[in-house]
Amino acid sequence: MVKSCWRPCVVDDSISGRFDGFLRAGDLGNHAYGQFSMAVAEANYPVEDRSQLESGSLSSIDSGPQGTFVGVYDGHAGAEASRFITQNLFPNLKRILQEHQGLSESVIKKAFAATEDSFISLVRKQWHAKPHMASVGSCCLAGVLSNGLLYIANAGDSRAVLGTLETGTKQVTAVQLSIEHNANIDSVRDELRSLHPDDPEIVMLKHKVWRVKGLIQVSRSLGDAYLKKAAFNREPLQPRYRLPETFHKSILSPEPAILVHKLRQEDKFIIFASYGLWEHLSNEEAVSIVQDNPSRGIAKRLVKAALKAAAKKRAIGYTDLKKIARGVRRHFHDDITVVVLYLDPHLINAGPLSNCFVSAKGVVSKVAD
Repeated sequence: MVKSCWRPCVVDDSISGRFDGFLRAGDLGNHAYGQFSMAVAEANYPVEDRSQLESGSLSSIDSGPQGTFVGVYDGHAGAEASRFITQNLFPNLKRILQEHQGLSESVIKKAFAATEDSFISLVRKQWHAKPHMASVGSCCLAGVLSNGLLYIANAGDSRAVLGTLETGTKQVTAVQLSIEHNANIDSVRDELRSLHPDDPEIVMLKHKVWRVKGLIQVSRSLGDAYLKKAAFNREPLQPRYRLPETFHKSILSPEPAILVHKLRQEDKFIIFASYGLWEHLSNEEAVSIVQDNPSRGIAKRLVKAALKAAAKKRAIGYTDLKKIARGVRRHFHDDITVVVLYLDPHLINAGPLSNCFVSAKGVVSKVAD
């Protein structure tokens, strides 16, 4: 029987999270390899970001491999896709991991693919009643820690950054662990052009921002069926999502880029965050904030730093920004979701506690629903 070792940190008004206007946070909790902190700032209405942390058994049986799973899901055009991923990605990972009897890059890719296929099937079933579902999608960033290895899988432009000590010093440096898929990156545009050599408009510059087909910045995501299946790029889908010509090859990809990192004594923490944070803070700034401040409430501190930077760009104060209504505030900043995972070298070397299970799902589920 799985024993709960820490009360779940679903951040709402009734549990252990703290509420500060449009900012919700879970100050500090325990996971298999150390401690963690979570926070979200709402900009959209309803809020489109989701996140989760699962720690304990990574398979469908308690005696399976132990570890910690982190997911950050940055939704767009609605919250349906990010909510669906929160409910399905980790269960798919557990099922496939058990089938393959071990964690690997292939297992993680299969879990992403299974989640994508299930969501596209849902879009198909609801096509006539809810055609907008075809335009809903989400970036998907996942991290899995098990047996001294860290797997980072990313589809979209969320980001995972490691804070690690430089050898022989007390200086913590920032190491980006995720590969991003945003059309504003030269290599991403090159990849799209090589995949679609006969389409001169595969990427278009609109209002000084590069977009895939002039519609979306990310080249990889879960959902966004209207740019993956031509059958969903027609009426009754809203005209603004419909392309003037049909397509015979998926424009966006759901496949994540995966990095595997062997954890070291020098590795101190990992910051998982949606694009909303990285739009306003550099990797180095974020790592410096985590390193120079107490662990309790650190995710909230990162979110506040990004919000203050966003307010400064618009020549207003943080207090004034807090007064702007959700929905309208999206013109000032995006939803911002942060999970900071501290790494205890003693726990990493000893292996995770087999009797410890932590579930911190859907940080903002009570807000959006």
